[in-house]
Amino acid sequence: MNYLDAKHIKKSFKDVDVLHDVSFSVKEGEVLSIIGPSGSGKSTLLRCCTFLETITDGSISYMEKAAVVTNESGKLVYADRSDFKEILKCFGLVFQNFNLFPHYNVLKNIVQPQRIVLKRSKSEAEKVARQLLEKVGLSEKERAYPCELSGGQQQRVAIVRALAMSPKILFFDEPTSALDPQLTGEILDVIRLLAEDNMTMVIVTHEMNFAKAISDRVIFMADGYIIEEGTPSEVFDNPKNERTRQFLAHYNSAN
Repeated sequence: MNYLDAKHIKKSFKDVDVLHDVSFSVKEGEVLSIIGPSGSGKSTLLRCCTFLETITDGSISYMEKAAVVTNESGKLVYADRSDFKEILKCFGLVFQNFNLFPHYNVLKNIVQPQRIVLKRSKSEAEKVARQLLEKVGLSEKERAYPCELSGGQQQRVAIVRALAMSPKILFFDEPTSALDPQLTGEILDVIRLLAEDNMTMVIVTHEMNFAKAISDRVIFMADGYIIEEGTPSEVFDNPKNERTRQFLAHYNSAN
């Protein structure tokens, strides 16, 4: 089963076309990495798929349930309110800059969304939070506030907060871009752990070696188009498109 189907996605900001007829899908248990130069539309695509941005045209479905489609008149039609609320529970999103509530401690950051959205009891939500904090090595930090944590620790809490919502698919938008190289490894290790647990993930990343190692499939984007798509071996070791080759050559020379 496809957990996500995005078809013919277009996105414009006023007169600027940012995404051009982008289509892709994500299967259950699959890790998909999206790579490409800055300004290629990677983060915008993620924001469209998580409804933080409204698409201009196209359709998005989760678990084969249509969230939004473009009808024959060219008008966007969304699922009704109750169905859309259920669709929103299908995914979680981990941002570049953590987006933790500064006035909540770690435990409350993880517990509150579960209570509000999933209607879990306080004891159940705390149990889920503590199990996940232990998994990422942060059990002793549950009473700490975000300002008392390193960037890597904050990002691990953000990942736990997303996982606590029991999503079918987890999106990562450049999860290490706000971290120094020393802390980047912490987050990549957590994502690696999730991949071993068969978590379905879509990762926008500039960490090429990581994308090559962890992904089942890789998409290379440039100028709002999907230029190339394939296995890590196909995209990284034997790219068919000249634009992909140029990007990877530039990346390899810079590293």
